Amino acid sequence: MRISRRTFAAAAVAVVLVPLSACGSGSDGGGSTDASGKVEGDITFQTWNLRANFKDYFEGVIADFEKEYPGTEVKWVDQPAEGYADKISADAAGGTLPDVVNVSPDLAAPLAKAGLALDLDKAAPQYRKEYLEGAWASHQIPGLTGTFAFPWYLNTGPLFYNKALFEEAGLDPDQPPKTYDELFADALQIAERTDGEVATLANVPTIEDFGRYGVPLMNGEGTGFTFNDAKGVELLGKYKELYDAKALDTQALTATPESSGKKFLTEAVAMNPGSALDLGNFQKQAPNLYKNIGITDQITSTGQVNMYVMGVMVNAQTQKKPAAVAFAHYITDATRQMSFAKQVAIFPSTAGSLDDPYFTKEDGTDETRVRVAAAQSLKNAVNYTPVLFSEQMKVELRNAVARALQGKESPQEALDNAVKACDRLLQQQG
Repeated sequence: MRISRRTFAAAAVAVVLVPLSACGSGSDGGGSTDASGKVEGDITFQTWNLRANFKDYFEGVIADFEKEYPGTEVKWVDQPAEGYADKISADAAGGTLPDVVNVSPDLAAPLAKAGLALDLDKAAPQYRKEYLEGAWASHQIPGLTGTFAFPWYLNTGPLFYNKALFEEAGLDPDQPPKTYDELFADALQIAERTDGEVATLANVPTIEDFGRYGVPLMNGEGTGFTFNDAKGVELLGKYKELYDAKALDTQALTATPESSGKKFLTEAVAMNPGSALDLGNFQKQAPNLYKNIGITDQITSTGQVNMYVMGVMVNAQTQKKPAAVAFAHYITDATRQMSFAKQVAIFPSTAGSLDDPYFTKEDGTDETRVRVAAAQSLKNAVNYTPVLFSEQMKVELRNAVARALQGKESPQEALDNAVKACDRLLQQQG
């Protein structure tokens, strides 16, 4: 699987979780969190759509682990991307969850609530210092105490912009917007100068955009959403201005990351988020765009960019806790993460790894420029999407944003209604 910024987004969007409250409660399923003892026995390790492209890598890691720990055997199973969340839910409900499981934070949350995710703060606290603080925190669940997966690979990406479109609108092509105020002002100018023919943005704001804008998304207890505060209303109001001026693409209400990417590729949109992997695509499919490509940082009011994170969870009910914890740590340690990062455009979550020359030294190519900038921003990045924010909640927010942009509700009414709907769904999660 091509792992990119969009893959992380798509993975999050695909998650539809079955309530697991019948499986148990608490952080360790009533079992022990003691992972001490001899590392031995057979365990099963499950990944998420990685075998096709990375078979040799994972088989090599498993062979090295088994050599380092004689008496262990790791069975690797890989599940397709489609239906992955449903598969995990079914295994959890049926008591057949593998010992070590590749999860995203929103997949880990219901498993932790059901007592099926091992609390690593209790079982393996000695490893915490090996990981970036924000990455370790990404698998902490509001309302529960503990950390429920080792952080694995990370991703983030810059904003690409079309220098030619900026210049045609009378803007300095070498001075892209750095703040939200600048972004909104530039977008309105581009729309005005092109009589609405060129939009600057192709997507409506998502929960991560509210987070980047500095909107508090949930209360501290994780019992209610708060993105309808004054700052959230302000952001949605700004997007309404863009929509009315055609500075936000007219098809933004139904856009997907893929359709937005195509708009940018065909130079109908002036800015779009992406990753280093997109540059090769631009070069092949849109040489004129590639010639005029500008690269700038994600815009944020918080000083922290958004990151996507994958994790490796240990089944709290495994009978082989020492081996399962040892393997989950092994595959996510600095050595293995660095090796994996050099095979595909992702970033390690281990402390210090982003200081490696691979992530700090440019060689004059756009690809290394993007990689170096992204690595620098990841050091204090956060995952803005709340781990309890389900797919149904994303739909509620998207529908509310659409109502506000179309003038059917005010931004305040729309967000108030979205928060009520999301709080109701949160209560149903139990």
